[in-house]
Amino acid sequence: MRFKLILASVKTDITDNIVDAAKGGGATGATIIPARGTGIHEAKTFFGLSLEAQTDIIMLLVEEHIALKILDIIKEAGEFHKPGTGIAFMLPIEHVVGLESQMEQFKEKVRESYF
Repeated sequence: MRFKLILASVKTDITDNIVDAAKGGGATGATIIPARGTGIHEAKTFFGLSLEAQTDIIMLLVEEHIALKILDIIKEAGEFHKPGTGIAFMLPIEHVVGLESQMEQFKEKVRESYF
């Protein structure tokens, strides 16, 4: 079984919509990490305090054969075509541990999708 890791950096108010959409596309779960970052433009300040918008990093470990579909779903749900809404990308995964209890379910899904 082969997997991809999809990482999406999004504003916190759209995190739930993106996770729900990804699950609707076949993702089995997500890990959400609170974050903050900088972009092309410097963060605004107020009396010397930075006013950076909070973001979430959404991590989705998905089966390789549905990874591009889920990435497209995330792009649409997050409206990434609009400036400043978010970014998502996919990384290959070489080895996974901790999914042994779910591997039979994954294998059955793959068999069903090919037949």
